[in-house]
Amino acid sequence: QVQLVESGGGLVQAGGSLRLSCAASGRTFSTWHLGWFRQAPGKEREFVAAISWSGAYTVYADSMKGRFTISRDSAKNTVYLQMDTLKPEDTAVYYCAADTNSGSRYPRSGPNEYDYWGQGTQVTVSS
Repeated sequence: QVQLVESGGGLVQAGGSLRLSCAASGRTFSTWHLGWFRQAPGKEREFVAAISWSGAYTVYADSMKGRFTISRDSAKNTVYLQMDTLKPEDTAVYYCAADTNSGSRYPRSGPNEYDYWGQGTQVTVSS
């Protein structure tokens, strides 16, 4: 059984930083692509970033490039999202997700590609 538990959210001022963590259970963590998504009130869930099972490939939404960094530590079964230069529009619930069935070496950005999701962690950026 796969479980994903996010942590690290909170309240931060604009321009500040946060690091989100997502701890995963599952013996085959090292074979999963992992992604971060977010959902603001009244909006659709949107892709933030993803990292391949190998850690060699990453992909970011355009608005996050240069500000957010995704990484993983397979020894700790954990994926991270370092968020810098935060803006009020980054306020959302952030979810991590696992793609456990991909046949590609590259991570994907569509939420339908991910089959396990965490419960989310709130990030609030004040102006």
